[in-house]
This record gives sequence, structure tokens and C-alpha cells, in this order.
Amino acid sequence: MRTIAVVNQKGGVGKTTVSINLAASLAREGRRVLLVDMDPQSHCAVGLAVPDEQIELSVVDVLRSLRSDVRLGFEQVTWQITPRLELAASTRMLGELEADEAHREDGTELLRRALEPLGRKYDFAIIDCAPHVGVLMRNALTAATDVIIPVETGYFSLHGLTRQLATIEGLVNGTGRRINVRVLANHYDVRTKLAREILAELRRKFEHVLFSTVINFNTKLKEGTSCGQPITEFAPESAGARDFQMLAREVESGSAAMEPSEAIHALAERLGRETDRLVAARAPLMTRDREPVAAGATRTVARPLVRPSVVPSRPVERVAMPMRPFERVAVPPGLVAQRRETLPAAAGADDLHTRIDAQLAEIYGPRQTPGGVVFRTRHPAAEQVMLAGDFNGWMPHETPLARLDESGVFQATLDLRPGRYRYRLVVDGRWEFDRENPSSERNEYGEVNSIVEVR
Repeated sequence: MRTIAVVNQKGGVGKTTVSINLAASLAREGRRVLLVDMDPQSHCAVGLAVPDEQIELSVVDVLRSLRSDVRLGFEQVTWQITPRLELAASTRMLGELEADEAHREDGTELLRRALEPLGRKYDFAIIDCAPHVGVLMRNALTAATDVIIPVETGYFSLHGLTRQLATIEGLVNGTGRRINVRVLANHYDVRTKLAREILAELRRKFEHVLFSTVINFNTKLKEGTSCGQPITEFAPESAGARDFQMLAREVESGSAAMEPSEAIHALAERLGRETDRLVAARAPLMTRDREPVAAGATRTVARPLVRPSVVPSRPVERVAMPMRPFERVAVPPGLVAQRRETLPAAAGADDLHTRIDAQLAEIYGPRQTPGGVVFRTRHPAAEQVMLAGDFNGWMPHETPLARLDESGVFQATLDLRPGRYRYRLVVDGRWEFDRENPSSERNEYGEVNSIVEVR
């Protein structure tokens, strides 16, 4: 059995997403896989829709049993995710175990001892590690035959990677075993010049340890996590699923599943440059000359139903973006007829559209009122609309919008202190920007976050 520890001392790099989807992709390739969550935050359970309150036995119980006369095996704590994939979930109690074992000489050997009897049952064990150097990470490295370090192709990915590799190498040398350490480029957005430059630099500096496979930015990966499914189940034909399939094959074979040709690299570079040129040329023509709309946070205090890691989002650079699509926003029944009565009959088509847009803006989008900030949107086909943003830790389930009528109008009133907030709408699990709010900025995943300011 090969044991692969997915490690990064920096949070928010997609470590759990990589662990879940690599495990699921190996299982899809016909391998028997055990996914072990060694993070007390239990992100694997969240990402696979395992209810926290139903986890009676977990990894911590297996490890603690090694200190007692009554042994507990992994087969007694695992959850069946797919026919060939099982999850050994964690709980917050794992953090207490770390404190208990910190001063024991053999405290870093527990996971290796617990996995030893499983050599014939599984082909792979994937370990999702805690994002800090401690007893839990040392347990994972002591048990591992391979280490994967996922890194984003953003500005901070290169900074400190050499130091982190040195740290991991030092920890690996401390185990007295030979372990294969590899780096995985994650969240790669070929459309951005920065991402292309960072990937080229990663290949130049870390060619000997960098996977040939690159995990490209794909919204289906985030949507699958928020729905509690691996990409192999949520969107098996998506680009994200294909990336992880290639990664699984490269991991299994030890070489690239498919080496891109120089012509493909050249084409990607040319398309990226053309995209940059077109965006720069068209953005000024498409941006509306409208003042930003103020908005804010929930009237009721948010209660954590989902852990923040499920919906991370950290914008990095502003890009001028059109906040209204080319097609005109759907209008509620009766609204146009009602507004026509108030408009002069002689008004021109442009003036008519401008005035209708102005009055629609008073109805949809964020609007600050004495009672709080009102978010209103219309999605006739949606079953559920939620808000995720700075005001609720990017946890959409904490801020559902109420359906006002059968036409699909949803609304929530939020109460925030003055300040600037980023947010997105989550419509039936799909993340999108607020099309009725012209104020926005890009985040590091290439998506658009809407911006509201409370005065």
C-alpha cells in the first residue's frame, strides 16, 4: 500500500480538495483507497457530506486505542464514499491527541502503526494533513511513502516554497526513511498573465519535483465540494475531473500521464496573451458609469452551519468588469407595464432603457435602508439562493434569501457596520456575482466578487 501525505503549512491552497479528488480519482481508476483525515477541522467530512454529529468513532479513536488494551481498527470507523473509496473522518478531539502525544518519544509513530495491518486491503492511503508542523503532520510523514505539496499559481506561491520544501525534507529525514516529495500546481488560471509566469517559474526552479499534471481552475471543483461530492461523482466529464484523472495516473505510474507538446504550450501562451489584449481593449467600453451601490451584512447573527474552508475566497486584484450581461435582466410580471405609465410617450429607446434600468436598480441588487441593507435578486428557476461573503465567513448556508413570490424574487436584509464587503450569490449551489451590482473585483481564482460598501 502506498501512503500519500498531502501537506502544506499554508492554509487555503486547496489541500483538502486535492486530497478528496485525488482519492476519488484513484478509486475511479479501480484502486482501493482509504482517505485519512488528520486535520482536527474535519474538512474531509465536510467536503464529502459526512454529518459531524453522526461521527461516533473517528481517526482519534483508532490512534488512542494503540495506548490501551482494546484495539480499534480503521475498518470500524470508516465511511463508504464510493464502491472503492472509504473515509476515516476526524473530529476536534484530534487536536487534544496532538497535545497528549507531544512529549512522548513514540508519539509520531501512531498512524504508521495503525495503517500497517491495512497493506493488503487498500492500494492507496491518502492523508489530508493539518496545516502546521506538529505531532499530527509528523505522524503523517512517518507513515507516508510519498508527499504531495499543493501550491497555488499566485503571487505568494513561490515565496517560501523553497523554505517549505526544506522544512518537509528535514522532517522526512527525521523519519529515517526515503520518501518521494512532489509539488503540485493547483488553481491554475491560464487566462491570467501572472499565473502563466508563476507556473513557468515553478517549472524552472522545481522541475525535478513538480508534477507534469496541472490542476486548472474549474468552478465544478468548488461546487462539488459545497455539495459534498468528489468531482468524479459531481461532474465526471468536467475539465476538473480530467485534470485529477491525469494526476491519479501520474501518481500511480510515477510519470506524466500525458506530456503536453511544445505546440500546445505555445498555443496556451498565445491564447492567454490574446485574452489579456481583448479584456484590456473592451473593458472601458463595457463598464457602466454608475455610482457604487452601498450594502452590508445579515440582520440576524450568523450561526456556523458549514466550516469556512468549504467556501474560501480571497480576491487579489481588481479588474474592471461589466456587471450587467449583454442580455437584459428579466423583469417581474407587470413591472414594465406599470413603469410605462410613468414614462413620457416621446422618450427615445435609449432614454427608455436608461430609465427602466434605473428603476430596476431600485428593486434588485443591494440597497441600504434605515433598517439595514436589502439584497434582492430574481431567479425564476432557482430553488434556493444564498449569500456568501466577508460578513458571514463565506459560509452561504448562514445567509439564505427568502423567496418573496412565485416569480422567483429572493431577498435578505443584512445589518453590518460601516465598511467594505465582498460577496457572491450561491444559486442552487452555483456561485456567481450579483449582476445588479456594478461594483466588483476579481479574486485569485479568476472569478468575480461583488462589492458592497456600508456608510
